[in-house]
Amino acid sequence: MSLERLHRVLARPGLVLAAAALAAACGPTAAPAAPHLTLKSICRIKGHEENSLEGLGIVAGLKGTGDSTNYLPTIRSVAKIMSLMHSATGQNALADLKDTKNVALVLVTATVPAMGARQGDKIDVVLSSIGSAKSLAGGRLFLTPLVGPDPHNPRVYAFADGPLTLDNPATPTTGRIHEGCRLEEDFFNVFTKDNKITLVLEKYHADFQVAQDITELINSELRLQTSSQMPLAHALNPGNIEVTIPMQYRDDPVSFVSQVLALPILEPKTAARVVINERAGSIIISGDVEIGSVAITHKNIVIETGSSSAKPFVAVDPVDPSSPKLKALVESLNAIHAPTEDIIEIIKGLERDGKLHAPLIVQ
Repeated sequence: MSLERLHRVLARPGLVLAAAALAAACGPTAAPAAPHLTLKSICRIKGHEENSLEGLGIVAGLKGTGDSTNYLPTIRSVAKIMSLMHSATGQNALADLKDTKNVALVLVTATVPAMGARQGDKIDVVLSSIGSAKSLAGGRLFLTPLVGPDPHNPRVYAFADGPLTLDNPATPTTGRIHEGCRLEEDFFNVFTKDNKITLVLEKYHADFQVAQDITELINSELRLQTSSQMPLAHALNPGNIEVTIPMQYRDDPVSFVSQVLALPILEPKTAARVVINERAGSIIISGDVEIGSVAITHKNIVIETGSSSAKPFVAVDPVDPSSPKLKALVESLNAIHAPTEDIIEIIKGLERDGKLHAPLIVQ
């Protein structure tokens, strides 16, 4: 039966979908060869993490869209700034600043890159209103000290100021200042400890087998870098691999790290999972996701998988009828132009019934 004729048949009321037959009609597709990657594509060096700096600041110059005069934290902050500028407000700051509606109290955040930064470097800052301000449009951040994430350490690492722009006009209470933060300290991220480095696998690649494969790769490829019989690499757990720096690289660890991260590796086989973004209408299937034997009726679609006793139906996977694949089911549903929302509901139904043999992540 031609695909066009099959579409006309399936368009009738009370549609019965022989999902596997349609998948077989489309013909099997050859799996592409796994591409070669380098270690730096799937892991990082421990110590190369981002650092967050934060502070509370005042945005001035708003056109009546600032915090209400009843919001005392803003009034106190403005009074404190005026005091530092040798312009005291008197004992009753609330009365003195009762008409101040063009200022807003904001949380100021800056993120230092994982590779570190030097004193004098400038990075972006993000501002978020924490009061009753309606909009930060047209405002300018007053000079604000930024500290680290430890609340018990008052050390100032940077200062932020400057005119802000809105990231999204739909959310006018958040904004950004391009290069509005000037670092006052050097950020050198130490990546060696006791003459060792630690490779940290990205979260979706963290796996016992992947960690063991990388360990064997390093010990095999870099065996000649040391005269010791002890292996260089040792997997600590599914996500961390400790590597000893050979003696000849102790004074030049960067050279050794570059060699380790440049080692080629086949693309790791990640755990099977299904990720659904309902807002975007996207379905991402990673790995070889299998589904159990099940019969589903959804609107005018009837599906049965993994059953050889029911003659009107054929298993979804023509290669292995006992193990129907979710990918083949989705391809069959797409072939008859089933709406994405219907496909998503069917997948969620499989998961609720315990017939989806992989984690389902709904975003």
